[in-house]
Amino acid sequence: MEVLWAPWRLDYILGPKADSCPFCLPKHSDEDTARRVLHRGRKAFVIMNIFPYNNGHLMVCPYRHVMNLVDLDNDELHELMDLMHQTTKILQDRFSPGGLNIGLNIGEAAGAGIKEHLHFHLVPRWVGDSSFMAIASETRVVPEHIDSTYAALKPYFDRLNETTGK
Repeated sequence: MEVLWAPWRLDYILGPKADSCPFCLPKHSDEDTARRVLHRGRKAFVIMNIFPYNNGHLMVCPYRHVMNLVDLDNDELHELMDLMHQTTKILQDRFSPGGLNIGLNIGEAAGAGIKEHLHFHLVPRWVGDSSFMAIASETRVVPEHIDSTYAALKPYFDRLNETTGK
């Protein structure tokens, strides 16, 4: 079995945390660009990960502050799955990755960095994207600046808004 070492994550895991939940968004906000919110649905939204494992690392979250998948209602579950489906398509269209990791960590023991608010991760992957840089020098190579990625992805999600009437 291969091991993916991510030593830079320890600073985030052990570092100070904000007093407020980063996933508890106001219903409408002029801070969406600053927070890197890409899409707002009725029950869930898509946001960029500001501590990405890879270029295009996105998260799909319910608005409601819940910790466990079983606490979601059917409307939330359906919209989350729809958004993961649509976000997968957008990531494939924009980045043409060799694969995707899609995951959910429930609870601190499972690796949830923000355990209080459920969120799904979608991480584009390419063969060789975990190079010697991460292991030898604790350095991630993310080839596109997060603001450029946001600007490139936003039109895809704006079109999604048009087609879903949001």
